[in-house]
Parts: sequence; structure tokens; C-alpha cells
Amino acid sequence: MATDAPVLTCVVVTGGGTAGHVLPALPVAQALLRAGSSVHFVGSTSGLEERLVAPLDIPYHGIQTGKLRRYFSFENVVDALRIPIGIVQAWRLLARIRPVVVFSKGGYVSFPVVVGAWLCRIPVVAHESDLTPGLANRLAQRFTTTLCVNFESTRADHRRVVVTGTPVRGDLVHGDGVRGRQMLGLDAGRGVLLVVGGSLGAARLNDVVRAALDQLMHNYHVVHVCGVGKADIALESLPGYTQREYVTDEWGDVIAASDLVISRAGANALYEWLALGKPHLLVPLPRSASRGDQIENAAYAESRGWSMVLAEDELNRETLVSGVAKLAALSREYRQRMREFRVRDSASLIVDELSAAARPD
Repeated sequence: MATDAPVLTCVVVTGGGTAGHVLPALPVAQALLRAGSSVHFVGSTSGLEERLVAPLDIPYHGIQTGKLRRYFSFENVVDALRIPIGIVQAWRLLARIRPVVVFSKGGYVSFPVVVGAWLCRIPVVAHESDLTPGLANRLAQRFTTTLCVNFESTRADHRRVVVTGTPVRGDLVHGDGVRGRQMLGLDAGRGVLLVVGGSLGAARLNDVVRAALDQLMHNYHVVHVCGVGKADIALESLPGYTQREYVTDEWGDVIAASDLVISRAGANALYEWLALGKPHLLVPLPRSASRGDQIENAAYAESRGWSMVLAEDELNRETLVSGVAKLAALSREYRQRMREFRVRDSASLIVDELSAAARPD
């Protein structure tokens, strides 16, 4: 953080809908707290954001939110009513808290807060992880002062765009592979293949990985983070296979213990693999299950020589096994190219932008 940046007396942080719109905001909140700022978090009443923010021990405020969909659904009618209610709640809340600036990590949860901040004449700094901005950030751009982005090639129609990268949590940067192996009960002499199914679209990837276990386990202990409610009880005692629905505090150690990674192509996950130098095979969500952002992220990373990509419509037992074998053979080359990826002190850069945008206290 710039040494001449003023101390921000009070900052509101918002974002949510998925963990990917919350977790990268936590290092920013921590940096603000270390600098002496008072930090409040505004999220939904679903409980997701509140659980993720709880370790920071900062005030949490839940408001009504409506999901922003790009397709027709009856739920759009209900959510269309929730959004203006959430805007009014955010406006009243911000008028009471009186922050000098708002940081929005995006997601549909953030939209009412961004509009509420605009109504209160409070500047907003937003962050976009994907190569192209998501719907919430596109709708909110007229109400934001600055858009911080992940990649230099991000395309955004905004008056001020700053490349900051995505904040990576300290527990990931300082993960301990030995500790991770011990926690998982793994043989120190065997390679580890980490599979991250994710919360969206995990079923297809999970099924193919499990179908290929007999071949994958020839060379690796497979650590499979399969998503909440997606564990296969029949495989609990299978030697060479460890499944977890999710990993929290030990996630940095698990990543550090891994030699290769299979993952969806969400921007936050991709940035973590690049920042931590983990050779990875990306299986992006298809357009039928997303807006195509993962396909764009994966294509960009592949074009730079950072990532190997396997399209969803080509995903099966044979292509997955051959992809892992090819990734292993080229892992040294991938690690070398990932060293060229510029990892920024993202949290500090974002705090600097918040300081620059903040209204006088």
C-alpha cells in the first residue's frame, strides 16, 4: 500500500452469491483492518457470505438480493421485487454507517449495495476476476468509480480500469505440502493429483474422474474436492482416493501437497493455480451451464501457454486419463511458463484504489 495513502476511516465491502465473489475480498478487508480502517461487510441473508466472513470478526449486514439471470425463469419475477427492496435497505444502511468508500467484489449480491452507494454519493471501487465482466459488474459500471481487473487482456467498457490481479489468501501462499500430506494421510513418495469439482457443474466432472480412478491411481493418490453433498459413500475406503466435500483452513496445505491439478476454469481458481505455479488441466463449464466466461478464461490461459484445456464435450474417461498423462509429461514446461506470469500485490493495489477514490471523511 502506498505510504502516503490516507487511512480510510470506514469501508464497506460487498459481494456474494458464490464463494468466488467473497473469498478474494477477504485479503482486501484484512489489509484495511491492518491499516486501521473500520470494515463492514454487506451480503445476502442466505448465510453463505456471513459464514465466509465470520473469521474476520467484522460487522456483517444482510439485505434482500435478487439473482440476475440471463435467461427466462419465473423466479425472475420474484427477484425483480427483491432487488429494489435490497437497494432501499442498502441505501438506509450506508446512510447510517457512512463509509468513505465501498469495495464491490461483484456477484448479484453486490448490485443493490453499489446502487445504494451511488444514491448516497459514496464512491465505489469494483473488482472483476473474469476476462470479460459479469452481468452484475456490467449493470453496476455506471455507478462505480474504478474497475479493478484480473488480467491485462480484460475487456471492459469503463472510464477507469486498473490491473490489480486477484487477491490470494495468505494461507494459500504459505501452504505447507508436508503438512498437507500428513493431514490427508498420504504416502510421501507418491504423486498427488488434486481434482476440484467446484460448486457449479461438478457432477459431470466428478463422474468422469470416478470412472477413471482405476487408471489415475496407477501413478497418483487422487484427492477429490467434489462439492457439498456430492461425495460417493461407496468410495470412502478406496485406497489411493481421498474425497472431501470442501476444504477450508487446510486448503493451502492441500494445494501445496499437490503435483497436478484438474479444475474448472473459474477466474479465481485459475489465478490461484498460476500464482502458486501448479500445472493444471482446465475443464471449463460449457455455455449451456454458464455465460461462457470459463471458456474465455481457459482459452486465454491456454493461448499464453499457462494451462492445458479439455473441453466439456470432449470429456470422458479416456481423454481425461490421456490429458493427465500429457500434463505430467509437460509439467516442467508449464511450471517454467507460469513463472512468467506476473503476480501482483493485489490487496495493496486495491486498497490504494480505494484510498484514491474515497470521499473526504
